[in-house]
Amino acid sequence: MKAPPPNRDDFDPDRAAKTQQLAQLRQEALARRRTPPSAAAMARRRLLFKRAKWGLPTFAFLMLLCIAIWPEINHLIHQNKAILEMMRHTHTDSGMMEHAIYHDIDSHERPYTLTARIAQQSEHNRIDMTDPVADIMLHNGQWIHVRADIGMYLQHEQTLTLTGHVVLYRSDGLLLNSPTADIDLPQQIVATHDWVHAEGPFGTQDAEGAFMDQQTNTIQFIGAGKTNHFADLSPTPSSPKPVKSP
Repeated sequence: MKAPPPNRDDFDPDRAAKTQQLAQLRQEALARRRTPPSAAAMARRRLLFKRAKWGLPTFAFLMLLCIAIWPEINHLIHQNKAILEMMRHTHTDSGMMEHAIYHDIDSHERPYTLTARIAQQSEHNRIDMTDPVADIMLHNGQWIHVRADIGMYLQHEQTLTLTGHVVLYRSDGLLLNSPTADIDLPQQIVATHDWVHAEGPFGTQDAEGAFMDQQTNTIQFIGAGKTNHFADLSPTPSSPKPVKSP
């Protein structure tokens, strides 16, 4: 008596049928006739390949160009934001500007800068300023810094009239306080006909007015006052000193 064949778990009893079915499907696929593409379909394919041939390199070039110029684009974006922020403080309808800055040069090509918290052009040649500040470069390399509460700047004449707590500081250590001051920017002359108090390396000086000529580096105090020199600590009244006419 023959022993029954072993029963294998990995043996598929339907394997032969499946193999025959696959072979039949293969024969049917080989027997099926392929329809050649039409001329219009071939033309579309050629156009697609041509566009891809030129489009992909062009797209890659544009991507590289964007990467190269992105820092400049980013700079322009931030710069435009700063300009828009400045324009928010500008009121063109009333001729008023906040945080105004004005640059110019005097008759000897020396620069000076005027700034103001608020500037308003009341007339064609006149600009009224609130909290004006003037920075002036002198002929000998020194500079003057002047500030006040109110200012009036005449553009054609290049003169600045200051009122209200005028403070002048010169780079050599001179400090001058007065209620008013008139500044001729091209000639670099500062004059006041009100009470003035000055401090500097020479000592202190109180007078009824003052005249400063930066071209000749001279200061004249006008009227009666009090002088206190560092070399002589005892204060003595000063006699009136008239201003010489030009």
